[in-house]
Amino acid sequence: MKVVKFGGSSLASGEQLKKVLNIVVSDPTRKVVVVSAPGKRYSDDIKVTDLLIECAEKYLANENADGVFQTIIERYASIVKELSIPLDIVETISNDLKALLAGDKSKPESYLDAVKASGEDNNAKLIAAFFRHSGLNAEYVNPKDAGLLVSDEPGNAQVLPESYENLYKLREKEGIVVFPGFFGYNKKGEVLTFSRSGSDITGSILANGIKADLYENFTDVDAVYSVNPTFVQNPKEISELTYREMRELSYAGFSVFHDEALIPAFRAGIPVNVKNTNNPSAPGTRIVNERSNSNGPVIGIASDKGFCSIYVSKYLMNREIGFGRKLLQILEDYGLTYEHVPSGIDDVTVILRQDQMDAALEAQIKDRIMTELHADEVIIEHDLVLIMVVGEGMRHNVGTTARAAKALAHADVNIEMINQGSSEVSMMFGVKEPQEKRAVQALYNEFFVAVPV
Repeated sequence: MKVVKFGGSSLASGEQLKKVLNIVVSDPTRKVVVVSAPGKRYSDDIKVTDLLIECAEKYLANENADGVFQTIIERYASIVKELSIPLDIVETISNDLKALLAGDKSKPESYLDAVKASGEDNNAKLIAAFFRHSGLNAEYVNPKDAGLLVSDEPGNAQVLPESYENLYKLREKEGIVVFPGFFGYNKKGEVLTFSRSGSDITGSILANGIKADLYENFTDVDAVYSVNPTFVQNPKEISELTYREMRELSYAGFSVFHDEALIPAFRAGIPVNVKNTNNPSAPGTRIVNERSNSNGPVIGIASDKGFCSIYVSKYLMNREIGFGRKLLQILEDYGLTYEHVPSGIDDVTVILRQDQMDAALEAQIKDRIMTELHADEVIIEHDLVLIMVVGEGMRHNVGTTARAAKALAHADVNIEMINQGSSEVSMMFGVKEPQEKRAVQALYNEFFVAVPV
């Protein structure tokens, strides 16, 4: 039995939904279909979820939202007309959204979650109707009825353990289950959404819950690429990578999955296959627990911008008990989260997202570090890019770091910081934002184009 998830671009139009239908019927083991809200039909289009957020915010601000509401309904109506199915489903969607918008606004975050989630929920109803109209035994199943319970954290809900036992009962359904992604219910019966890429999370949860043999995630690319295609023309496709590699790459900017999305499937040991709705015969990329390391030390390169570093130097720092704890406590006092802490004998650097601080807050933090920790020097660097070089094979390959550093030097890229994870599956380089593209290209050429001597 397979769980198959379709992203927004795969569901943006009636023509795309016909492709989805063909994919589902081509394999009778595809029993659970998880769907997103309709995505973009073209580059300048607006996702339905973004329209719903705009609509909800206008309602919260007591502004007129008739135009946005009508645009949302027209998006669903255009899909229904393309599919030539009964128009009553559009009325159902319209009435559902009206009821949600007229709901309790006393808790704005919860209100926004409920309206946002309707994008997936109403699309699941539409797709189930289309499947039935096409002669399939298909049933829309609401997450509340299925027992998908989540924590009470709007916009960042976490699945509760008892959900998996509840979801296992979906195996008893005779036909195809069409399940909306992105949200679940707390124990009070309120809608709460997952974080970004929430439909991927739903698919992963369902794969775990029903003990699926495979979780297929259909998107609009043939495979996961070894590097950002906007930086390198025709990059190498990855045929297979491990969960750990995928998480490292996702953290550093890979857009295929949010780094938390696959955790439920990973814990159940269920492989994931990333495939293309527009080219379903392509093998795609498999994500597994373990793989052979026959492709060389590096599987992929990813980069992410928007970081800053706080460099602290103090002579004999290594002999001072509690220095690191005191430094991080200052950041905690201001509610700041950090990403990495590379260190030396007499210095330490804290890497964090720079959008957490403004100039005034930076000045306060710098002053506290100088006065409370008696630091010799505190320097804050802005506009850093973190570049992650990832591969299980690095653990068994000597000289990978040297090759990477040499490639960056030859490309005249100045390395601001180097850090390697204890798992030895990844190493990270910090560079200035203007050098990002050149650095990524140099690393790609070294590990995927050049022949090692």
